[in-house]
This record gives sequence, structure tokens and C-alpha cells, in this order.
Amino acid sequence: MGTSIRELHKLLTSKLPEPRRDARPIEPGKMESELQSQIPGLDHIITEYSVGYLTHAANLYVDDACAESPLTEAAESVTELLVSASGDFSPQNYEAIGNLVTRFITTLSSSDGDPERRQMPFKAKKLEQTINVGAQRNMSSTLGLTGNTVDLESANARKMESKVDKKKLEKAERKIRAKQDKKSMKNVTYEASRLLNQPDEAMSYEEFFMAVNPLQMGSDSQAKSKDIKLDNIDISISGLRILTDAAFTLAYGRRYGLVGQNGIGKSTLLRALSRREIPIPTHVSILHVEQEITGDDTPALQAVLDADVWRKHLLSEQAKISKQLAAIEEERSSLADTSKDAARLDEQREGLDITLSDIYGKLSEMESDKAESRAASILAGLGFSQERQQYATKTFSGGWRMRLSLARALFCEPDLLLLDEPSNMLDVPSITFLSNYLQGYPSTVLVVSHDRAFLNEVATDIIHQHSERLDYYRGANFESFYATKEERRKTAKREYEKQMGERAHLQAFIDKFRYNAAKSSEAQSRIKKLERMPVLEPPEAEYTVHFAFPGVEKLSPPIVQMSDVCFGYTKDRPLLRDVDLDVQLDSRIGIVGPNGAGKTTVLKLLTNQLEPTSGLISTNSRLRIGFFAQHHVDALDMTTSAVGFMTKTYPGKTDEEYRRHLGAFGITGTTGLQRMGLLSGGQKSRVAFACLSLTNPHILVLDEPSNHLDIEGMDALSDALRAFEGGVVMVSHDVTMLQNVCTSLWVCDGGTVHKFDGTVNAYKKKITAQADAAGVVAKH
Repeated sequence: MGTSIRELHKLLTSKLPEPRRDARPIEPGKMESELQSQIPGLDHIITEYSVGYLTHAANLYVDDACAESPLTEAAESVTELLVSASGDFSPQNYEAIGNLVTRFITTLSSSDGDPERRQMPFKAKKLEQTINVGAQRNMSSTLGLTGNTVDLESANARKMESKVDKKKLEKAERKIRAKQDKKSMKNVTYEASRLLNQPDEAMSYEEFFMAVNPLQMGSDSQAKSKDIKLDNIDISISGLRILTDAAFTLAYGRRYGLVGQNGIGKSTLLRALSRREIPIPTHVSILHVEQEITGDDTPALQAVLDADVWRKHLLSEQAKISKQLAAIEEERSSLADTSKDAARLDEQREGLDITLSDIYGKLSEMESDKAESRAASILAGLGFSQERQQYATKTFSGGWRMRLSLARALFCEPDLLLLDEPSNMLDVPSITFLSNYLQGYPSTVLVVSHDRAFLNEVATDIIHQHSERLDYYRGANFESFYATKEERRKTAKREYEKQMGERAHLQAFIDKFRYNAAKSSEAQSRIKKLERMPVLEPPEAEYTVHFAFPGVEKLSPPIVQMSDVCFGYTKDRPLLRDVDLDVQLDSRIGIVGPNGAGKTTVLKLLTNQLEPTSGLISTNSRLRIGFFAQHHVDALDMTTSAVGFMTKTYPGKTDEEYRRHLGAFGITGTTGLQRMGLLSGGQKSRVAFACLSLTNPHILVLDEPSNHLDIEGMDALSDALRAFEGGVVMVSHDVTMLQNVCTSLWVCDGGTVHKFDGTVNAYKKKITAQADAAGVVAKH
């Protein structure tokens, strides 16, 4: 039997590896051939490096009972390197390679071996200066030296001359890293735009809130700065690196919009912040809107009040201490002032009075007396009438429970409020309220959103997440950020191309005259100039997405016509009445209105999914309607690939044709062959649009089509809808998409649908004016 992983780990973590009785030592000169035999085709650069690294570590062995042998980290790193280079991550291969490394280090560490094989161990020595391991930029990430291990050459006071060709080593490491990335992509289960689950299902909301946000009593917490500044943060999930050595900075009171492509890791960053996996100071309170609340018999208004756990806890303690004081007063009144029991009770009362005073001070700081009115105004702004505020939370649908989660977060007013795509759960009136509310928010806001209009109104700064880093655009809303980003990209591209041209010109002269005696000095001068030139990273490729819908054959009118249509899910409670709507091949109709008013119902009536209670819906007999549902993911099979799903659902084409069709909607490369459960929310939306276009529709009926799409995807969809030759009817909360696509705006409210004479911005202004008149907009 070979060395097991458990035995290997035990051997590597011991002070000095002991020779195995059944392990045949490997002579240093034969280690390379053994590795080549175990891993056919292994690059000899990696072989030389592995042997040299282990030998070097053996020479640096610290003969100290409390010190850890450098062989431990060297053996672990080399084993991981060789396993990665082999491309076989099976336990059997890991065991075989680990056995080889064990046998080799047994020889190196053996005290019975050749004395020249090991030098005398060096003693522990105080470093002349502090070494920041994380800042060592030339460490090998493949060997794991950027973690808690030590850069051996930097830590060792002796100057060791490396015999490894660094350029060849870097090339080998890039190959290994590419293999690791390819492997890890198969196992990634991260979905960027999906609402995350409860952080710990074993913990209640109250327990998690108090664990993440410890109560800060007294004035010390108020005096502390609530700015956040962290350097060199790394975040990974399921083997996928999200951020590397990134700087994270938030100035207190600023509102940050976090933008980036679908799947780049924005939600992962928010989740890490909300759990304090990133070291945020404990006096900075954090709250993340990430899931709908659990429904029970608690009224909606009380659920919002209960969200401020410390307020609820302090009120409970206040009532408890007040009862204790009343009991002490009653007992004290029957005792003489000079008795021992009286002195004891006076001491207890004094302690309780101090505690109660602290509680009163904290409740006053929280403005606890204004809590109920503030909670009611927030709920009203998010669409909850006074009557609905008294409904039990279990009576609300998932979308309304998400609104309750948002209301709870706004009510708690944490120092750092984290919002992940808040507009996905809101209608235009509620988005307008939220935008106005956040503009007066006194603390820090970090919001992930792809709604340009929302970011333009709310954000004071933009953070662009890409390429495992964060770029800051201070004092910028989305429009100014986008313009600045494009200018930066173009400038970087020009500088890079200019330098590449200069490098090519210098290299051509060097190659031509390097061995020319008359020109050798000039060639050497150009060589030095080339070496002094800064190394510029190639600019990122411009990220673009293109959608394309098929052409449409002409139909004679009427295409779709609704006349005096009435509908109700029950006869005694009609939802819609007297609806008149006409859709033509050139129609671009946007339907807006509060949630629950019947917008989706209108779309289902148009697509014959519902029958009207009365009235007439006439359609062309040859008409094909494509319907994009708000919960489109429910129609996809998460266990198969996009190509496999299309083959089964829309047969008649080859796999290559399906892949080309998906490419027209931004699903390129091998993404169409991956299991759809591994795709991000935006990628699933693109698959749904690709499937929709296979039906060759004359009319596109879209229910919240912008949900989960990144900004580039929304731009591509807007362009495709404008170019579409058929008609478009959409329900959307995204103001930018409505402005870019729709030429006609209809409002669904008050039990009917009527045309609005004006733009989306005019509709928003009307809503804001109505809210102000009703006193809905909360004041801080």
C-alpha cells in the first residue's frame, strides 16, 4: 500500500519526517526520472524546480523543537504543484505523487544520509526589518506562497542565487493556472444575481442580527469614525476568485453604486460584507436585504418594528427593570432605613437605576418614540396601505415579502445598508419612493443595480467591479461613470498600442544590428532602453452583448384588439374593467402601475392564458405571440444545458445551429453546453430570450424583461426590441428601457388601463407629487 493522504499529512506536519519502513528512499539524482515516470510529459522546468525547492528547504531546516520544518510547507506546495501539472486531481494520483515526495524528503531529512547532502541548520535570527508577506509581489501564486507561508528567499538573510529560469517558470505557472481555472469552472455553483439564502439556517434573524451588530452603549461608538478603508482583500467562492488584493473604501454618508457584468461576484461581495467575513469595524452596523421574510401571524407593521432587534431588546429590558424597581420599592417601604436588608435593596436599586438610565439614553438616541410613525411611512411608500399594514405577513406573496424585507432594512437605518438589485422587486411608484428616500439617507449605502435611472438619482459614487479588482469613480453617477470608463479604456488602449509599436521598432533594430561591430553600441543602448520601459498590461477587451430577433412576415390588421374587457379571479371582486387596447406590428407599448393592479393579468389576457369575464379579444388567425414571463427560470430545465434544452423543446436543428443561435444572445463559447443550474441569473434570461425567438413571434409580450440582465445586456435587449419588425408590449419598472423602447405608455391602476399622455419621467413626477401631497415620503 502507498502512503495515504492522512498519513502523508501527518508526516508533513511533524517536526522532522521519519523514514517509513516500507518506503524505499529516492536518491536526489533519481528524483527527476521518477517524476517523469509518474507524470509522463511533465515539463522539465517544473521537475527541476520541484527538486530544487525541496533540497533548498532541507538545507534551511531549523533545528528548534518549537519551529516548523520548512520541509512541511515545501512538501505540501510541491505536491499541489505536481498534482496540478498532471491535470489529474483524483485521490489515487494525489496519493502516488505524495508518496514520491515523501520518499524523497525521507532521504533529504535522514540524519544517516550523506553529510554533504544536508548543510548545518541555521539558527533563528531576528529580521533586520519587517517583511510584509502579503506584499511580496514576486511570489509564486501557484506554489501557495501568498498565503500564511513565508517567502524563503526573502526571509533568509543569506543571498541565494536561483538556478531557475524565471521566465520559463512563469510560463509553466501560467499553464498550470490555466488548467486549474478550467478545472474549477466545472465545479462553480455561484449564481451572482440570485437572492442568497439565510446566512445560517440554525440561527434566527434576531440571533444573526445581534451576532453581526453588537450593541454599542455610551458615547464612544458615536465618536468613532464610520469610514471603511481596507487594503488587499481577497474573496473566492467555489474555486472562483472574485477579488485579488483589492482596495475597499467607503466614506461614511456616501451612496455607492456597485456595477459590473453578470456573474462577476457583486452579490458575493455584499454577502461577505454582511457576514463580516471582510473585517469591518464592529461599531459599524450592517444590514443586507437578501431574502424574503418568513411569513407568520405577525402584522406587517409590527414585523418592521421588530426588525430593529436591539430596540426590541432594550424595550423588553426596560419593562423588566421597571418591574424589578417597583418590587424593590414595595419591599423597601416596609423596612427601616438602618436595616441590612434596606441597604442591600438600596444597592440593587442604584445598580438598576444606572442600567435603566443607559437604556433610556440608547432608546432616545434611536428615536424610539418615533419608530411606529416612521415604519408606517416607509411601508406606505413601498405600496402598503394602512389596511394592508395590519395584515399578517403570511398572507403576502413572495414579492410583497421582499418589500417587507426592504422596509425592515430602511427602518433599522444601519451605518452600512447593502441592497442587491432592489428594483427587481418593486414597481415604478415604489422605485420612485425608494430613490427619494435614499437620497436623504444619513448613513452609507452600497447598492448593486443595473437600473441606470435609479443609479443616476441615488449614487454619489460608482464602484466598478471587474478583473478581480474594484475601480472607484468618486462624485459620479452612472452616466458620468460610463463616459469616464470609456475614455479610460480608450486612453489605455492608445498607450498600450503606442508602446507596443515602440517596442517592436527597438526590437527590430536590436535583432538587425546586435552582432554588427559598428552598430553594437547603439544596439546595446536600445536594449537598455527596452529594459527600462514600463511593462503595460494589455487593455481589457471591450465587453459587448448583441441580441437579435428573427424577421416577421406581414399580417393584415387587426393583430390583437381588446374591447371592453373585464376580468376577475372571483365574480364578486373584479380586477379589471372596460379595458380597450390595440396592438399592431409597429406597436411599442409600455405598461406601468403599482404592483397588484393587474399588469401581469393584462399580459395573460393578451396571450390567451386567461379568458375575460366579459368583453372581446380578437386576434389574427395566423398570429404567433412570444411571451417572456417574469419568472422565466421556472420554464427552464436546470439539470440540462441550454443546447440540450433547445434540442428537446424546439427540435429540428443541429447542436451547432443552436450554439450559433445562443451566440446571438450573448451565450458564447462553451456556456451553452454547461448545466443551466450553474449559469448566472442574467445568463438564464438570455437563454430564455433565445428560446423565445425560436418561436418566430409576430408580437413580443414581455413581463419584467430587464430583471437580472446587466447593463450591457439591457442595452442589447433595447437595441434588439427597437429593431424588431413586430409589435412589443412590455411591463417593466426600468425607466431607461421604457424610455429607449416604448413610444406609448399605459397606466394600469384603479381597476382599468388607460393611456398616459406624457413620458415616463412625467409619470414619475406625478407619482412623487401625489406622495408628497399625502405625506408619504419619509423625512429624516
